[in-house]
Amino acid sequence: MGLLPAILRDALKTLFKAVFKRPATARYPERPSEVHVPDGFRGRHWLDLGRCVGCGLCAKDCPTGAIRMVRLDVPITGLHKQRKRMTPLRVPVIDLAHCIFCCQCAESCPKKAIRPTKLFSLVATDPHDLVLDFRPMAMLKEVLEEH
Repeated sequence: MGLLPAILRDALKTLFKAVFKRPATARYPERPSEVHVPDGFRGRHWLDLGRCVGCGLCAKDCPTGAIRMVRLDVPITGLHKQRKRMTPLRVPVIDLAHCIFCCQCAESCPKKAIRPTKLFSLVATDPHDLVLDFRPMAMLKEVLEEH
């Protein structure tokens, strides 16, 4: 028996096995429910503004510099000093295009305010869409707490 018939026989055997098996990949994004995200997956970040104190350890410990701390444009009122919990005056801004999803930021946060989620879709046509800016949420929280 020659080499070519052996190769064809193996190829046909592989083809018939593949035809009658379920596909190994999911039909994403047509059917996102087919995608199984395992426990411990490190996806997009979430910031709990009720816990964040604006210390900046997440930005300091980020190995790629994907996190920077920005000041809030919120006027400091007497309410800031009276409340036990206040909106931090600095919040992290995370650039997911530079993030390696090591979650060092979550490990270094003393209040456990930042954590990974199971959200994995990072599709964007504009690089600015991959920047998680928590300033609007923080300012909304501040306005709601004052009233």
